[in-house]
Amino acid sequence: MPRVAKTLTALEVNRLSAPGLHAVGGVSGLYLRVMPPPSASRSWILRINIAGARRDIGLGGYPQVSIAQAREAARVKRQLVSDGIDPIVEKRAAESARRAATTKKMTFAEAADRYIAIQEPGWRNAKHAWQWRNSLDKYVIPNIGRLDVGDIGITQVLSVLEPIWQTITETASRVRGRIELILAWADKRVERERLNPARWRGHLDTQLPRPSKVARPKHHKALSLAEMPLFITCLRDQDSMAARALEFAILTAARSGEVRHATCGELDLDAKVWKIPADRMKGGREHRVPLSDAAMALLRSTPRMEGDDVIFQSPRSGPLNDSALLGVCRRIGADCVPHGFRSTFRDWCAEHTNVSREVAEMALAHAIGNEVEAAYRRGDLFEKRRVLMDEWAGFCEHDDRRR
Repeated sequence: MPRVAKTLTALEVNRLSAPGLHAVGGVSGLYLRVMPPPSASRSWILRINIAGARRDIGLGGYPQVSIAQAREAARVKRQLVSDGIDPIVEKRAAESARRAATTKKMTFAEAADRYIAIQEPGWRNAKHAWQWRNSLDKYVIPNIGRLDVGDIGITQVLSVLEPIWQTITETASRVRGRIELILAWADKRVERERLNPARWRGHLDTQLPRPSKVARPKHHKALSLAEMPLFITCLRDQDSMAARALEFAILTAARSGEVRHATCGELDLDAKVWKIPADRMKGGREHRVPLSDAAMALLRSTPRMEGDDVIFQSPRSGPLNDSALLGVCRRIGADCVPHGFRSTFRDWCAEHTNVSREVAEMALAHAIGNEVEAAYRRGDLFEKRRVLMDEWAGFCEHDDRRR
């Protein structure tokens, strides 16, 4: 234990100017260090033994840190040593924690941008990324975008969801899922361990009613079977590429996006087959579509634009947009949407044919619900589906043929 030096007054300390260490008393081991010219700077040093080794601990510069403040700081350091704590190690740990905390700072808006940028290459199309950004920009970012991810809890999540949960329930449910994914990514990114404040089960489900209890799902408007032949007749009176694309979608029971982005390279006209690659399918698996004579005739009569492989081209080249096929339905005056024709086809399968459920679902490229059955099924029931699609085309053209 160092000898306790004479306790100097503030005035005496101020007069110390000779280079070297000057004991100032009041606390054992407290010195004022005076540097030689030209700097002649002065600072406080606490000399102390820690685990048998002498350590010098800086307590700040003089006169910025007064003698009273230096003595108080020295007493705190000595108490830490008495408690078995190394002040130098403690200081370094605190600095490390501060640096880590600074590194972990990330606003929700920043996290959302980074998450989308990382995930976007794995999403099927640009529309998916647009939907993410649009919903976040509209409902989330204005509310919690500037908050640090670590400061977002259930209160902040509910402030986003509660205003829209009962009015646009489906969108609100998707927004909740997107918030959960972004927070999960951000927490793992900065090695933060906590329960996700946007999780549903056992958390938000105690605060919000189930989506199915608030708003029933809206099904796509579909044309009745009785209206189908007349609709085809009216459709063929429409002189547009969108009308041809919609007719092809009906004849193949395909989704709008699958038809709009179909290319000549996907067709095998000799075999009367359209092969849709896995990356364009909702289920992520290649889908073979048997082409009826009506579908083949439509393809042969569809004009091609040189240098563009897309089958149903927009006026400015490239695929048709989302609204083009819907516009055809509206011009005809039918109360339906393009996707609804898949429902009409499924109704026809159930009411007008003896085809099995598996064949009908395979024609719609629906996933097999039973995992065991899906694991053992290798074929795609193609030949049975070819017969089915020929019959479907005949049903659609019934009135047209009579005329």
